Amino acid sequence: MSATSRQLLHAAWSALDLPSSSLDAVTFVGEGDLPSYFATTDLAAASVAAAALAVRDLMGLQGDPLGAVRVDRRLASLWFGWSIHPVGWTLAPLWDAVAGDYPAADGWIRLHTNAPHHRAAALAVLGCDADRDAVARAVRQWRGGELEAALVARGGCAAAMRSMAEWAAHPQGRAVAAEPLVAMSFPHLTSMEPRRRASMDSRPRGNGAAGAAALGGWRWTAGRPLAGLKVLDLTRVLAGPVATRFLAGYGADVLRIDPPGWNEPGVIPEVTLGKRCARLDLRLPADRARFEDLLAQADILVHGYRPDALERLGFGAQFRRRHNPGLIDVALNAYGWSGPLAGRRGFDSLVQMSCGIAEHGMRQQGADQPVPLPVQALDHATGYLMAAAVVRGLIARLAEGKPLQARLSLARTARWLSGAPAPSGASALTLAPAGAADLAPRLERTEWGALRRLQPPVTIDGAPMAWSRPAASLGSSLPNWD
Repeated sequence: MSATSRQLLHAAWSALDLPSSSLDAVTFVGEGDLPSYFATTDLAAASVAAAALAVRDLMGLQGDPLGAVRVDRRLASLWFGWSIHPVGWTLAPLWDAVAGDYPAADGWIRLHTNAPHHRAAALAVLGCDADRDAVARAVRQWRGGELEAALVARGGCAAAMRSMAEWAAHPQGRAVAAEPLVAMSFPHLTSMEPRRRASMDSRPRGNGAAGAAALGGWRWTAGRPLAGLKVLDLTRVLAGPVATRFLAGYGADVLRIDPPGWNEPGVIPEVTLGKRCARLDLRLPADRARFEDLLAQADILVHGYRPDALERLGFGAQFRRRHNPGLIDVALNAYGWSGPLAGRRGFDSLVQMSCGIAEHGMRQQGADQPVPLPVQALDHATGYLMAAAVVRGLIARLAEGKPLQARLSLARTARWLSGAPAPSGASALTLAPAGAADLAPRLERTEWGALRRLQPPVTIDGAPMAWSRPAASLGSSLPNWD
């Protein structure tokens, strides 16, 4: 199915507005496909390839030889699940006891209750205790769409199951269909000034001093193309942390900021690899001042708040642009940036229910309940696309002195996936589980215990993917740049 991987990569690369000649540098290897009614393994391979190929092109601007990019479809698929294998300890549960799919009076609905306030909202609307059987009985009294609306109005997270046809006809589905896969803008340009198409052949090469000046003093090092870059990470589970984990793998200094009390125990060892994690309360004057200092020094901001959240905190787009004119600003949300649901809270599993993926899987399998993707592929793929957008911003700043703003969404990634040819059940080779040969030989020693992590899913000539820090808990570092 590498032809489908390449088809998906071509769409992503076109969205990044980078030269098609670079695509010849990518080779896909590895056998097997995740068991899915969608091209999930190809999505994994293509999104990893897009991020890595962007790094390779950035290396060319840094004066390095333009080498090859080799993507292992098998390892990319495994990274879309779990990259870690604990040694002598176990991971915390991924899901809250109440979270999951429930039959409503007219179909299915998924409740997302991992965050305490989301669980409290669900129980308040349903009028029951945090007991799964009690929740199931309460849900059956509701029509799915009405319960979804009531939970969202209360500040909760839920999604009634729709078919792909229903989503396509929904105002939000139509809005997402009209959005680009990666929406890019260059804020300092006027609307009358056309943006030049990127052309690697016309860009300066090896001009380290000029490049460093364009990027506020950034000094890259051989084999670590993102070394010296400061990435301010304001993201939560799961897409944004995947993006910044990738950036850290090529040398970026990633500082993740969380509010007091926030935790994601089921995924923290998975996604904090290579990062420092601090806490700030942006309602407090001292913490706001510290955040402003961090933002002023950052090269890159990656954030996953709902569209108006930073605005309400006083750190909206106009403030960020004034405060740091050269900032590369990359954001995601769940349901897209236009349409009636643009500001809605959401997660991968909810978007799969809303946009028809889970219903399609149920029908194809002949099952009596929703059948989602085998992994949270929308999150992971969007994360790698975000990383690619960050590197696209570095290319624009280095070659043309332009800052970049990019916007992505899980719902638009779902459309990217659903448009690809599905794997043939008769010919697809099922992906084998991860084995010892898939794991890196070195133990990663963390505060939870030792673990083995999968081998990197991609290799770029001259730039091995490697992390200088093990995974760490939230709030384990001070809110300072090194």
